[in-house]
Amino acid sequence: MPLHPDARTMIDGMMGSGIGLGADASPVAVRELMRSMLPPVADRPPVHSVTDSAVPGPAGDLAVRVYRPTDAAVLPGIVWLHGGGFVIGDLETHDSMLRMLAVDVGAAIVSVDYRLAPEHKFPAAVDDVSAAWSWIAGHAADLGIDPSHLALGGDSAGGCLAIVATLAARDAGAPLPAFVLLVYPVTDLEYESTSMRENASGYYLEVEGIRWYNAHYARSDADHDDWRYSPLRAPSLAAFPRALVITAEYDPLRDQGEAFAARVRAEGGDARVLRADGLFHGFFGMHPFLAPARPAWDDAVGTLRRALRAEGGG
Repeated sequence: MPLHPDARTMIDGMMGSGIGLGADASPVAVRELMRSMLPPVADRPPVHSVTDSAVPGPAGDLAVRVYRPTDAAVLPGIVWLHGGGFVIGDLETHDSMLRMLAVDVGAAIVSVDYRLAPEHKFPAAVDDVSAAWSWIAGHAADLGIDPSHLALGGDSAGGCLAIVATLAARDAGAPLPAFVLLVYPVTDLEYESTSMRENASGYYLEVEGIRWYNAHYARSDADHDDWRYSPLRAPSLAAFPRALVITAEYDPLRDQGEAFAARVRAEGGDARVLRADGLFHGFFGMHPFLAPARPAWDDAVGTLRRALRAEGGG
């Protein structure tokens, strides 16, 4: 279907905000601009409690933020890995979205702040999230989370990291997520798919920007073939947990996200694809002011609630 008119209005507003990812863009400047556009905490969606803490990482403690929608002593949980191309994004950029997700699913959410490139290139982020998942899964009860009902999720680059952390846990014989939510995930270093060519520019995330992210994240071109960088190239996706992969019609990453789900199914897994027609990369969580984003949000919430047997929320 055509790009939804409300989506076009939203994209035009975001692309006119001054956030540009040309070759000369400074990661520090882009991060600062993004933070300057966030609403104050008092204007963010309400949630029962928000607690900043830390978990052990391979190079020191990793900041985490824990959202609890109720005062229940034990809740199902979701570990969330934020997007941002491995270069931008942090606990603050995803705060509003995760407040809503915690309340609507009725689950505690642990948001992980992993190291970013170019200060910390690949595989720093991979090492961080794998360590964070392992620690949280092993200490869920200490966090008031039912370890048997703990999911893993991420958007964009965070979706890539969620895949890699899951595969690393599988290979190590460590606890696996009860469910995996992948929102327009990065799964491969490629520029030739149909969605890359058709959606190369004009839809917020542009191929020029993807090249900018990769230039900062990779140490060299050799990293691109590492399955931890491009998890669609992993030797095996067998035993991947049940998953929902959300893609957007007007997103350069659409085809690689759907290709990942198809390969999981081909190797015996259960990975459902929900393509948000008429929408763009970045739409998830915009439903309060972008009506066509609501159906995908509701589907994700309902799927998580069933997967985690969560009660409460709306």
